[in-house]
Amino acid sequence: MRWALVVAVVLAGCGTDVDEPWKLDHDRIVAVRATPPRILSGEQSTLDVLLSFKDQPVAEGVPDVAAVVSPESLKGALALDNGQWVVTAPSEDAIAIAREELHLPAGAAVPLTIGLQVRWPYPVTSPDGVSFTATKTVWLGESAQNPPLDGMLIAGTDAPAGTDLVVPPDEKVPLFVQADDTIDMVTWLTSCGEMHDFDLHSAYLMVPPDSSQQGQLAVVRRDDRGGVTWRVWPIRAE
Repeated sequence: MRWALVVAVVLAGCGTDVDEPWKLDHDRIVAVRATPPRILSGEQSTLDVLLSFKDQPVAEGVPDVAAVVSPESLKGALALDNGQWVVTAPSEDAIAIAREELHLPAGAAVPLTIGLQVRWPYPVTSPDGVSFTATKTVWLGESAQNPPLDGMLIAGTDAPAGTDLVVPPDEKVPLFVQADDTIDMVTWLTSCGEMHDFDLHSAYLMVPPDSSQQGQLAVVRRDDRGGVTWRVWPIRAE
């Protein structure tokens, strides 16, 4: 499959999307995570995805199809193992050959670009009408972990995973996670109420009477090392 072409078509189509970028009740691949995002020779990284749907709850999953796009010499670094896509960093010699292929300086981390596809449970607006595609880069020759979600506060209160969030209707509900907006990308999404400053580490939610009074709230943090992490909560206003 010509992953680069397919992904370009999907991204071009997103330009006509009228939904707000913070709307969680929308068909899309919200994020792709590699755990860990940077690995040394002999180490492994696994891939998973965060998916949102028009009329279904958010779900975590595994790509149905995945393939290495670049570099050509490392196509064998990705394999399906017991239903999980796994990247295995090859030998230092193989990484060095990939650097030469990509015209990278000695010692530089090698970007392993992976194209992936997720089949949807119902017809969707996409090039093939049944799936969405994305790309993910796993960096070889360096070590890094996905970023934490430190200092997470919803309405000034700790919000660990699994918390059932209850917020007041028609009031500003502050949302906060520790991050640096100059190097990190934080995205807040909701299917309950309306999001404001959705692309900042400090945002707020409002649930006016004419909006959905319950749904899900999600946050995704991406760092400058290719790391991704997320959290999803059930939420309602009352």
